[in-house]
Amino acid sequence: MTTTEADTGANLSIADREKVFVGGRWVESTGNDWIEVVDSFTEQPVARVRAATAEDVSKAVAAARKSFDEGTWASKSMAERADVLELIADRLAQRVDELTPIGVLEVGVPVSVSRPTQEMVAGLFSAVATLARTFETSEERPRAAGGVSRILKEPTGVVAAIIPWNGPVGTIAFKVAPALAAGCSVVLKTAPEAPLSPSVFADIIAELVEEGYIPEGVLSVLCADREVSETLVTNPEVDHVTFTGSTVAGRRIMSLAGERIARVSLELGGKSAAIILDDADIDHVVQSLPMGGCMQSGQACIALSRVLVSRKRHDEVVEVLKAAYGSLPMGNPWEPTNFLGPLASKRQQERVLGYIDIAKQDGATVVLGGGRPEGLDKGFFVAPTLLDNVDPDSRIAQEEVFGPVIAVITYEDEEDAIAIANNSIYGLSGAVYTEDIDHGFEVARRIRTGTISVNGSVADFTLPFGGYKQSGQGREGGIEGLEEFFEIKTVHMPA
Repeated sequence: MTTTEADTGANLSIADREKVFVGGRWVESTGNDWIEVVDSFTEQPVARVRAATAEDVSKAVAAARKSFDEGTWASKSMAERADVLELIADRLAQRVDELTPIGVLEVGVPVSVSRPTQEMVAGLFSAVATLARTFETSEERPRAAGGVSRILKEPTGVVAAIIPWNGPVGTIAFKVAPALAAGCSVVLKTAPEAPLSPSVFADIIAELVEEGYIPEGVLSVLCADREVSETLVTNPEVDHVTFTGSTVAGRRIMSLAGERIARVSLELGGKSAAIILDDADIDHVVQSLPMGGCMQSGQACIALSRVLVSRKRHDEVVEVLKAAYGSLPMGNPWEPTNFLGPLASKRQQERVLGYIDIAKQDGATVVLGGGRPEGLDKGFFVAPTLLDNVDPDSRIAQEEVFGPVIAVITYEDEEDAIAIANNSIYGLSGAVYTEDIDHGFEVARRIRTGTISVNGSVADFTLPFGGYKQSGQGREGGIEGLEEFFEIKTVHMPA
């Protein structure tokens, strides 16, 4: 296929964002630095976003503190705040055509993947609105010695919401929707690699502030580097930090927030295992496992990046998976028939290729892929890569790669498979493949992970999502995700 200007997105015109979004309004920054956004397919810059300074962050926190302490937003009923979430959902839905190409540019996902992802976000805001309408923030309980006490649920306060580059708008929904529903004020810090789609979200908030639906100060959206971002985490006026990203960064944030015992919610990395039991139907495996391992070209914390198979079925499964991963259409992300696009950045591409080299040095065998796809000489591509003979203790089996790299690990028996699956600092997602569904459930219960599927790779973010161990703490989605943004107060009333 000949690549033309029309099918590369090169005809898109994206204006630079010259201001920063503080307290619900676009204002001049106190600095002059820019963050450049590079199209991961053409490798060319497409837009610039003004980088926030430490002073900009301080102003955003001060605005959030003032708005929260004044209580205009927090004093509204849950139903009133739910109405505003529905307005946000409606306006996000109206901007799908604007957000879809930005998703392609920022993350590298094909347009056929970007569009349903953007469409999902409006639904996430609506789902939180629905939960908020029936959420009880107070109840009375009898005391042991007689009398009654009132149990109150109150917003955690000023929230610093820090989101990653691999799913910016979706992560906004996971954090900002429940925080706003609870009555919190929010400073949203976006990733330098993907600041454009959060800017569209800021435009929506600006409209709602101008129209009087959201008070000034309740929400700021800033893009900043690590050094400036740390000033947000350490600001004493921030009550609650919620972060999605790498485990390394999560450790740093937890350490900084721990200095003042700030509340911290973390959704971090994963190295999820798919256990193929001996009675598994291989057709069920290939229906979901390739997508589960290579979604967003592997740039997903929930990717099923370890495949566990017995010696008995090893050869059969490897051959089937080789064909399945090899048939995933990769290429121009503007072509709707492609499922995989480039990685988000040159740095990410080099990182993934480096991990493949490390795996080979550690004795793994490249069954498929292993480098840049043939015929794709431009763009930050890495071919779907299937590695065999992987030692369960090797780096490729233990560390999050964040690319389309799948490690096949052979187990001796079911107990060994469970032990290997749990042999990880992570515990975010997973899968069990078997024709005995009840037994699959029992195996799933023994895996130390926050989410696991039987015969599939399910991602439903309206239900609680989060990790065990170093995959994080707290939950997003469902009623549990809403409860993250409340403190509990007990008021003892006179007997």
